Amino acid sequence: MDVRQALRGHPQFAEAGLVGVAAGLTLSVMRLQQSGFSVYPHLFAGAGFGAPVSTTRTLVPIVACAALYWRKRQPVVLALVLVSLSLVWPVVVPLLVALFTVASTCSGRATRGVAVIALLPVAAHIAFSPLPIPMTSATALSAVAFVGGAVGWGLNVAGMRERALHAAAGARLRVEQARQHVRDEIAREMHDVLAHRLTLLSVHAGAMEFNPTASPAEISEAAGVVRQSANQALEDLQDVLRVLRTPTVDAYAEPPQPTLGDIDRLIEEARAASATVKTHQALEDVTTMDPAVGRAAYRILQETLTNHRKHAPDSPLHLSLTGGAREGLTIRARNPIQRQHSVPPGTGGHGLIGIDERAELAGGDTRRVHTATEFSVEVWLPWTR
Repeated sequence: MDVRQALRGHPQFAEAGLVGVAAGLTLSVMRLQQSGFSVYPHLFAGAGFGAPVSTTRTLVPIVACAALYWRKRQPVVLALVLVSLSLVWPVVVPLLVALFTVASTCSGRATRGVAVIALLPVAAHIAFSPLPIPMTSATALSAVAFVGGAVGWGLNVAGMRERALHAAAGARLRVEQARQHVRDEIAREMHDVLAHRLTLLSVHAGAMEFNPTASPAEISEAAGVVRQSANQALEDLQDVLRVLRTPTVDAYAEPPQPTLGDIDRLIEEARAASATVKTHQALEDVTTMDPAVGRAAYRILQETLTNHRKHAPDSPLHLSLTGGAREGLTIRARNPIQRQHSVPPGTGGHGLIGIDERAELAGGDTRRVHTATEFSVEVWLPWTR
C-alpha cells in the first residue's frame, strides 16, 4: 500500500519502472525467438533475426520500450507506430502496453480502430506465411490472445475508473441531499417554533396597543406575558442554534422534543392569548404512539393555532383529535372565515405547506376544504411508522 501511494505521488517513477520491466521482457522475448518461438507475426526479415542478440539488433526494441515513458501523451500514435515496427522488430511487449493504454484512456471508437489494425498482421501472417500450418496457427492464436488480453484489461480498467467516478459523484450527491434535508428540517423547525411564539407575542403586544384605557395592573400583566413570550422565543432559537453548532449531531445534541402529550399546554397558551379554542379529544394512550409521529402531530397543531391567530383571530377554532393504534390519528381543525380580517404582509404562505410536509414525512396525508363560510383542515397520521 505504501509503495502504491508513493508511486501515485511520483508518476514518473512508475513510468520509468514500466519502461524497465518492458525492456527486460522484450529481451526475454528476443531470446525465445532464437529457438523459433514467436508470439506475434513478423512479415519481413528483420535485422538479423537468426543471429545472436546484439547491440544493433536490440537498439530499436529498447527505444520502443523507452517511448512508453510518454505513452499517455499520444497513445494512439504510439500504438500505430509500434504496430508498424512489430512487422520487422520484436516489439510485442511495448505494443501490448500501448494497446492497454489506448483501451484504458481513449474512446471506444479509437480503441476498436487500433485493435483492428493490431490484428491485421495476424490475417496477413495466416495468408502469406511460408511456415508450416501448426506454427502459423500457434503464432496467430498467441497474437490474438495477447492483443485481446491487453485491450480487454484496458477496457476493464477504464470501466472501473468510470464506476469509481460515478460512485464519487453519487456520494457527493448524497452528501448534498443530506445537507439539504438538514437545512429543510432546521427551516421547518424554526418556522414552527418561532412563528408560534412570535404570533403570541404579537397578540399580547396588540392588546396593549389597542387598549389604552387598561389599568396599570392589566398593562403590567400583558407586558409580563410579552416578556415571557419573547424569552421563550429566544430560548427556542438558542436550542436550534445549539444543534447547528454541535459538531456531531446525535440523540444528545437535539433538544427535548414535544409530543402529542404536550398539546394541552399548547392550547392553554393560545387561550391565554384570547383565542377561542374548542377541543374534542377521543384518543387511546398517547404514550404508545411513535415519538416521531407525536412530534409531527404537535407541530401540525402548533402551526394550526398559529394560522388561526394570523387569519381568523376573532373566530372560534374547533379542534378534534381522535384515533388509536388501529385507525391512526385524525386531526380536524375548522373555523369560520373572517372576511374583514387582513393578514400583515410577509406573514403568510408557508403554514399550510408546512402542515403538508409534516404529514407527508410522517407517512400521513392532509385534506383541506374551503367554502364560502368555513375553512377546515383534516390530517391523518399513522399511529406508528
